[in-house]
Amino acid sequence: MLDGEPNRTARMATIASMLAATFGHYFWTGFYVVDPEKPEELVVGPYQGSLGCLRIAFGRGVCGTAAATGETQVVADVHAFPGHIACDSRSRSEIVVPVFDAAGALIAVFDVDSAEPAAFDETDRAGLEAILATAFP
Repeated sequence: MLDGEPNRTARMATIASMLAATFGHYFWTGFYVVDPEKPEELVVGPYQGSLGCLRIAFGRGVCGTAAATGETQVVADVHAFPGHIACDSRSRSEIVVPVFDAAGALIAVFDVDSAEPAAFDETDRAGLEAILATAFP
């Protein structure tokens, strides 16, 4: 689906749309992109779902933690996560995967929220990491 498409925004929009349409327990699926003017801050990018937070500082909440550490965050209970940002009160669990460019620089994080507790596991982590690594080589 993404073969030959060089535009990152188009790639992000397609991934968010396809995954949101495929998995019924995903109620928010999308990207927070590193803001080139404020490189320690994420700004909402292409997504599917209810309104998202507009900006998230590195180190704040699940998305900011993934951005700051460069590691995927799998959170079974967002209410137990220190500093969780409640963009939508329905969120019970979350997975956030950092997205890197070919040089290894962080360009975004991919965020999925579910209204179900413990909706994500190591299979989800491996699958999403593989999709994003392929989509943004």
